[in-house]
Amino acid sequence: MDTYCSDCKRNTEVVFDHAAGDTVCSECGLVLESRSIDETSEWRTFADESGDHDPNRVGGPVNPLLGDAGLSTVISKGPNGSNGDGSLARLQNRGGDPDRAIVIAFKAIATMADRLSLVSTIRDRASEIYKRLEDQKCTRGRNLDPLVAACIYIACRQEGKPRTVKEICSIANGASKKDIGRAKEFIVKQLKVEMGESMEMGTIHAGDYLRRFCSNLGMNHEEIKVVQETVQKSEEFDIRRSPISIAAAIIYMITQLTDMRKPLRDISIATTVAEGTIKNAYKDLYPHASKIIPEWYVKDKDLKNLCSPKA
Repeated sequence: MDTYCSDCKRNTEVVFDHAAGDTVCSECGLVLESRSIDETSEWRTFADESGDHDPNRVGGPVNPLLGDAGLSTVISKGPNGSNGDGSLARLQNRGGDPDRAIVIAFKAIATMADRLSLVSTIRDRASEIYKRLEDQKCTRGRNLDPLVAACIYIACRQEGKPRTVKEICSIANGASKKDIGRAKEFIVKQLKVEMGESMEMGTIHAGDYLRRFCSNLGMNHEEIKVVQETVQKSEEFDIRRSPISIAAAIIYMITQLTDMRKPLRDISIATTVAEGTIKNAYKDLYPHASKIIPEWYVKDKDLKNLCSPKA
């Protein structure tokens, strides 16, 4: 597009800076018009991580788990809190909202997922699990917080990003470990009836927890790497301890070989594993220390720095 430039004294080609709203001469750089208003349509997509490019300009993201896909109409209130149309509002309230309970559950799942910094795929999986329970009409009369927390626990395992029950419990609005455990068993039982087979929850490995635990302890990249390799080699031995206990014990073992030795209490807090449990797992791992700790790391370290487990 050509426009007359007062500096060039002739028509020149211009460039539009849409971010600033400026029209600039392409030859001399003079701003011919500033802060211009774009009167074209605001076509963009508001879909939540959707692959489609439908240029919707209004409305929230579609939720396929709700009966109306989350696109229901709400009669708003008028000025000073009065209903804009009293008759319409009364009719809507009289009809009720069949998705009200599940919307509350989805909000609780989203809040708990945010507290644990979980990705959207885990949040969506937890919502899907709860929706399947709701479809079976088996959630009525049950405490919402343990049920939602159990959905998140199962979703984390299914997505290969497991969290410990203690971590889930810390964001479950007062629900106890026992309550969450019972809710988890209830969900597994109900979905087994629905599917006709056992529910797949994914296998937990010690390595699933490592990076998060090491990050909580402020360990550097080299220390995280040696912990991961040690866990992998420990799987070759018959260590009959839970994966989270093995992870905590190996972190305790490796930190003894570093310049910044971590107290057992700090490791217990960071991993949510009791000190006694870590000691017992460390006792089982100690005889294999020279075989499971990578050679590239221990060549300059002295394994004698490892404290001997008490009998």
